[in-house]
Amino acid sequence: MPGRLSRQSPGSREGMSEVEQVVAAARAAQRGWARTPAAERGAALAAAAARLRSAADELAAANNADTGRLIDEARGGVLAAAGTLDQYAELGPLHRGRVLHGAWSATDLMVPEPRGVVAAITPWNDPVAIACGLIGAALAVGNAVVHKPSERSPHVGELLTKLLADLFPEHVLQWLPGDGWVGEALASQPGVDVVAHVGSTATGREIARNSTAKLLLENGGNDPLLVDEGVDPAWAASQAALGAFTNAGQLCTSVERVFVHEAVAKPFLEALQVEAQEFVTGPLVDVRARDSVHGQVQEAVRAGASLVTGGTVLVATGSHYPNTVLSDCTPEMRVMREETFGPVAPVCVVDSFDHGLELACSGPYGLAATVLTRDMDHAQRAWRELPVGTVKINAVFGGAPGGAAQPRGASGTGFGYGPELLDEMTTMKVVHWEAAC
Repeated sequence: MPGRLSRQSPGSREGMSEVEQVVAAARAAQRGWARTPAAERGAALAAAAARLRSAADELAAANNADTGRLIDEARGGVLAAAGTLDQYAELGPLHRGRVLHGAWSATDLMVPEPRGVVAAITPWNDPVAIACGLIGAALAVGNAVVHKPSERSPHVGELLTKLLADLFPEHVLQWLPGDGWVGEALASQPGVDVVAHVGSTATGREIARNSTAKLLLENGGNDPLLVDEGVDPAWAASQAALGAFTNAGQLCTSVERVFVHEAVAKPFLEALQVEAQEFVTGPLVDVRARDSVHGQVQEAVRAGASLVTGGTVLVATGSHYPNTVLSDCTPEMRVMREETFGPVAPVCVVDSFDHGLELACSGPYGLAATVLTRDMDHAQRAWRELPVGTVKINAVFGGAPGGAAQPRGASGTGFGYGPELLDEMTTMKVVHWEAAC
């Protein structure tokens, strides 16, 4: 395993040389891994899943120490990661190409091949589950992986990669710690064939500008929640709280803006206030994140939003930020336009479903959206019209195994998870074969 690049000065020749060496080692090891039978690669991934389960408490403790994520939530992320590795252990050997119907005397094939070296640049907010989705898919089809975890979760990133690396041939799975410049150096390496990045929109755009590799980018989101008339306001409030406050709002698919029909707005807000006060959350990842969230809340209040609950900073609580509900929000407020990434539920009251859907469809992001409604016509219109990769009807979280979200707009490009991610991690070769004369 390489040393800690963050000890080098940013952009130093020594640090850049280490990145180059790691990528070169990955490229050399990948050739043999690609020739390993798919069933053997699957067996290695299944062993990795089992190892994660046995180390779930250790990984959860490291996550808690790095980011403050609650132990139960962190452990849930580890178990989700193990489940993802199990899925790719089964899907990898089943990944297939096509036989084409050409001339009787010829054989025509479309054969998937691994792309080569995958740079997996992963975030701190769910560091095990997200990393294993990318690592598992890449390894299942014969790629080598260089994992660059976030500098905000260095210990859990190191522990995860070291737990799994010896289950694969040497240098097939490596890690590179360090700050943003390490990720930039890795993404721009000519020896890297795929850059799979989950993180901020700004970082994703920077990668897109500087890398010539195939890009799989899941950037930020500004996911709307649309609450229709006729729904139980208490139930809708519980869904809104779950979406806005889980992991202190630090999830890519957190509820970031709420549009509620005026017919249920008053009881909904009353119930959401109670939910916010009772929902247990951990701290934000650091004080910088807390101050950013608080800045958006204060700005919204100055612009006319009403503080229903929360919205205060207590120095004694460190980076913790209280679950916050804002009412009287307007679509122009930054808290409604940008990703807050904190436990904040900004609420905008609308006079019709049509108005709410129009607002929910607005903005540059296209990650996910949720609609709570008893009206089948409204549900059908919503999933058809919302310009996002994932639409959830009557549940802010959940989904069947194998779902493969495809973000849109500023939220990124390429499939994440599911069998389709195996397609992203491979390239197709056409073979036309005739008998010699």
